[in-house]
Amino acid sequence: MKSENDMYTALIHGGIYGDELTGSVNVPIYQTSTYQQERLGHHKGYEYSRTGNPTRAALEALIAELEGGAAGYAFASGMAAVSAVLSLFETGDKILISSNVYGGTFRVLDKVFNQFGIAYSIEDTTDLEALESRVTPEVKAIWVESPANPLMTITDLRGVSRIARKKGIYTIVDNTFMTPYLQRPIQLGADIVVHSATKYLGGHSDLVAGLVVVSSEELSERIAFIQNSTGGVLGPFDSFLLIRGIKTLGVRMDRHVENANLAAEFLKKHKAVKKVYYPGLEESQGYEINRKQAKNGGAMISFELKENYNIETFFSSLRLIALAESLGGVESLICHPASMTHASIPEDIRRKVGITQGLIRLSIGIEGIGSILNDLEQAISKSEEK
Repeated sequence: MKSENDMYTALIHGGIYGDELTGSVNVPIYQTSTYQQERLGHHKGYEYSRTGNPTRAALEALIAELEGGAAGYAFASGMAAVSAVLSLFETGDKILISSNVYGGTFRVLDKVFNQFGIAYSIEDTTDLEALESRVTPEVKAIWVESPANPLMTITDLRGVSRIARKKGIYTIVDNTFMTPYLQRPIQLGADIVVHSATKYLGGHSDLVAGLVVVSSEELSERIAFIQNSTGGVLGPFDSFLLIRGIKTLGVRMDRHVENANLAAEFLKKHKAVKKVYYPGLEESQGYEINRKQAKNGGAMISFELKENYNIETFFSSLRLIALAESLGGVESLICHPASMTHASIPEDIRRKVGITQGLIRLSIGIEGIGSILNDLEQAISKSEEK
C-alpha cells in the first residue's frame, strides 16, 4: 500500500509524466485521429486514435499505477466502462451483484446484456456465507460496490475476493465512491476495478469518463481487445482534463471527507432526521470492515427525514446545494435516488433493498462547511409540516 506521501506524489507524477519530445510538464493534448507511418509495417507506436492515443495512454498508465493494477483503460463514460467489463461474459454466464448497486449498472444488465443471455441476481454481499452458497456453476463474477450506492452499504472486499478465488470466478469492484486515494480493491484481491471518472477523479463536474483497471495480463489483453473493437474510448481533451483533475485528488478528497464527517454528525443529531447512512459514523453498518479496507468513510452521505418533513419542499428550498444527478464535484450536489439515479430499478426491488421514497443522497463538496450546514438547516426548517 502506498503511504499517504507516496500517493500524493503518484497522483501528480504517476503514469507517463510530461512530454519527452518538448519537455512539457503536462502531457500534451494529441488531438489527432491518425498517425503518419514511416513505411509499411513501421510506426511510432500509434496508428489510429481509437486503438491508442498518447494523451489517453498517459491517463491509462496513471490509473493503473494508482490502483496497483497491470493495466488501465479509459472510456467515454462510466457506463461505457461498465459495458466493456460486462462484455467479458458469454451467453449462459451469471453475475452476482450488490443489493443496492448503481441504477445504471442494474439497467444495462437487466435491459441490454440480459438479452444476450447473461443473467444476474441481486445479493446481499455483506453476508459472505450466504453469498458463497449462491455461487453456482454458471456464476462467473461477483460485482460489488463498497460503499454501495445509495445506502453506503459496506462489503468485505477481501472476503468476497477469497470466495471468488476459491470458486475460480472474478471479483469486480466499482470504486467510484472511494477512488484509489481512499481504497485500492486490487490490493484486497479484486480482479477488476471500475470507475465513473466523471465523479471524484475528474472532480469538477466538467467531463464524462470511465476507467477500468485489471489485475492481470490475461484480463488486460481481453479488455484492450474489447475497448478497440467496440470503440467507446475517451477523447484526448477529456483525457487531459481527467489527468489534471487527478493531480488534485488527494487535497480535494481530504477536504471532502473533513466536510462529510461534520455534515454526518450534524444530520445524526438533527431532530428532523430519521436515519443517516455514512460509513464514517462508528454506529454505521460495516464501520469496522471499512476501517480495515479504506482510509476513511468517504464523502457520500444518504439520509431520511422524518415523516412530518416534506422532501419536495426540502429540495426546492436549497440555495447552495444543487439538486442534480452525479456526485464528486467540488460543489455539493444532492439527489433523490428513487426518482433520479435509481429510477431504472423497479419499485419493488428498490423497496426491498431499502431505497425508499424518502431517501436523500448528498455529495458533500469542498465549500466552507458552515455554508453547507446553514443551507441544510434552512431547507429542513422550511420543509417541516406543522
